[in-house]
Amino acid sequence: MSRKKIGEFTENVTKLLGLNIPVGTPVYIADSNIEHMKSSHPDAFSKYGAHLASIIATPDYVGKNKKDNSIEFIKEYNVNGDFVKVAVRISLQNTYYARSMYILNPSRVRNFISKGTLKKLDK
Repeated sequence: MSRKKIGEFTENVTKLLGLNIPVGTPVYIADSNIEHMKSSHPDAFSKYGAHLASIIATPDYVGKNKKDNSIEFIKEYNVNGDFVKVAVRISLQNTYYARSMYILNPSRVRNFISKGTLKKLDK
């Protein structure tokens, strides 16, 4: 399995979400993750797959999914009004991988923001 580093956890993200993850911890993507994104969310991947690294580097919102313990990096693309989520999870080998990418419903995003589930990242 080949993997590629596409980002890292920043101090802003770890502090905002109260994560016990060292700053600079890498985020990888593997061939299997790319295949999952292409097969499960082909439209999102074709539109935004080339932006994976920038979504992790400069998200507009971040959150922690209580269901699967993933860290969510969300970028708002004003041109088309899309909110694109990249979900990052830890593997059994304690390595963080971008596991999924998809376009979120804008009203759900606004609801998550108002409830505090998603937090705005200061630039």
